[in-house]
Amino acid sequence: MKITSRFTVAVHTLLAIYVLGKEYKMTSDLIASSVNVNPVVIRRTLSSLKAAGIIDVKAGSGGAVPVKDAEDITLYDVYTAVDCVDGNLFNFHENPNPECPVGKNIHAVLDSHLADAQTALENKLKSVTLADLMKRLNILI
Repeated sequence: MKITSRFTVAVHTLLAIYVLGKEYKMTSDLIASSVNVNPVVIRRTLSSLKAAGIIDVKAGSGGAVPVKDAEDITLYDVYTAVDCVDGNLFNFHENPNPECPVGKNIHAVLDSHLADAQTALENKLKSVTLADLMKRLNILI
């Protein structure tokens, strides 16, 4: 199972707002041109980020502006804001055969490892801020 592209679109959107927003009004059309997606996708992303308290969006074509410092926004904040994973990262196949020695024990041998992997991913996302990404981006620009 993959994490949906909503996550990377949201990170790209936020970086554009923080970096380009110093010079430009950050409208959904402008952000969409950077992300190379339909502006409707960006409007949905902006709505999720606004609901999470990360940005504010001015009515009409007023543009999006940050309401938090980039140092205070982690990738985990973005990950949860855009609901890119519904519940657990790993989904199990339905109805393993309870009569099979593997099927009846698959959860016992695998569940804890999958939970640990998801926790490791989430902890990594919690350790990286938008400011960290902006520093790397500024080196590349």
